[in-house]
Amino acid sequence: MKFRPLHDRVVVRRLESEEKTAGGIIIPDTAKEKPQEGEVIAAGPGARDETGKIVPLDLKTGDRVLFGKWSGTEVKIDGQELLIMKESDVMGVIETPSAKKKAA
Repeated sequence: MKFRPLHDRVVVRRLESEEKTAGGIIIPDTAKEKPQEGEVIAAGPGARDETGKIVPLDLKTGDRVLFGKWSGTEVKIDGQELLIMKESDVMGVIETPSAKKKAA
């Protein structure tokens, strides 16, 4: 099934959190918090401004994002647990350095 969010909404899949701390302590499932990092898997066309023109989203499919602890609405689509949230609920995009920058 395909799902297309409307207006300024995005669909985000949570990324799995680490199961160990930096010191090597294993965190049990019951003590883990839900991750606040995810990947955008679908994005709407954008919100309308006062004149009725569509303002495109800054987010796009594949972006790795950070969002608030209580952001979005949890849904299950095709057996996957996903979040649907407004673009404004996303705090920022995590940008990974490109291979060119590493070589320089």
